[in-house]
Amino acid sequence: MTLRWETFLRQVQERGEYGTPQEAERAARVVLALLGAHLVGSIRADLAARLPEHLALILLSPLQAAEPLSPDRFVRATAAWIEGATEHTALWDIGAVLSTVADCVGNDLTQRALLQLPAGYDLLFGRPGPERHP
Repeated sequence: MTLRWETFLRQVQERGEYGTPQEAERAARVVLALLGAHLVGSIRADLAARLPEHLALILLSPLQAAEPLSPDRFVRATAAWIEGATEHTALWDIGAVLSTVADCVGNDLTQRALLQLPAGYDLLFGRPGPERHP
């Protein structure tokens, strides 16, 4: 079952301590666009199927990265896409959005997505796990 748009944004807004739903929406759009560029195949489609339609379309956009960004580079890219953001505030935005995504899609799907991403993304999703070695 997918979360409703308003419910998802309210959760991001609460976690990110944003003053308005528009701030939460901006963070969600940027973070999910970047995440979608780094996931491939059925994982991306499975995640999208569990998100509100507005966000699913962003996740499924045709943007595709040449290679997955490290967590640090993901934070820097997010900061670059959000006007006035710093790496510190981008990390906050990412945590608010990706922890909401993880709660929305469940542990199994979150773990499957994490297997496609470089080590360290588990912390961005708020799901620290055992160390993975390349």
